[in-house]
Amino acid sequence: MAKTNLKGKIVLITGASAGIGAATAMAFAEEGSRLLLAARRASKLAEVAAAALANGAQAVHSVELDVRDRKAVERAIAELPPEWAVIDILVNNAGLSRGMDKLYAGKIEDWEEMIDTNVKGLLYVSRAVIPGMVARNRGHIVNLGSLAGEMAYPNGAVYCGTKAAAHFINDGLREDVLGTPIRVTSINPGMAETEFSQVRYRGDTGRAAKVYEGVTPLTGEDVADAILWAVTRPEHVNIARVSLSCVQQANTLLVHRETLPTKA
Repeated sequence: MAKTNLKGKIVLITGASAGIGAATAMAFAEEGSRLLLAARRASKLAEVAAAALANGAQAVHSVELDVRDRKAVERAIAELPPEWAVIDILVNNAGLSRGMDKLYAGKIEDWEEMIDTNVKGLLYVSRAVIPGMVARNRGHIVNLGSLAGEMAYPNGAVYCGTKAAAHFINDGLREDVLGTPIRVTSINPGMAETEFSQVRYRGDTGRAAKVYEGVTPLTGEDVADAILWAVTRPEHVNIARVSLSCVQQANTLLVHRETLPTKA
């Protein structure tokens, strides 16, 4: 069976200014898709848009957007130019983690940011976009989950909880669109070297670098490749979930780190 052709398809990617989102934009650009890129950082988004056009995207439309703002999400989708309103693929990528605190010592503002972005933001964008897919009787939703949504780890209870929520939202949505051709997929990466740890540690690059010491982690491009694979399967095939990690990670608790050379 022929794989799904992405040429000319309108692909909305949230959190598109860096990391997995930017890598996903490049992957779809190479397929000749039309990219609808959304993120908070307008300057970074402009850089990704320019690179996507150079990489083969048919066209790019960028939207400065914080998915935590429900009204802004509703407005952004409602006010899309007509030529961009028919979204074929939604990649709910916007997400983050903050801190590594025990639950009983966690910062409530960190909890709120993670819940508002990873859960409520995913819901806001989905609620704004998916009705159009249902009306048109076509579409594909890809939700970025995490191995953390499959197994919790110490000092990460709230982040893991948000990704567990995304896991069940994804599966419930697949049940809700049953009877339509709409496909719903969760991509659950493990340790991936993007801006994730820098965001978690609020710009502490030294602490962020230690996360990946002795390991060859996934890259944003690895995750984008999994997304692209899932959306290009024949139209009768739905990839429910892809869990991926580097070979040195068995799960969220077990990571094999190579011994680093001793400095002279």
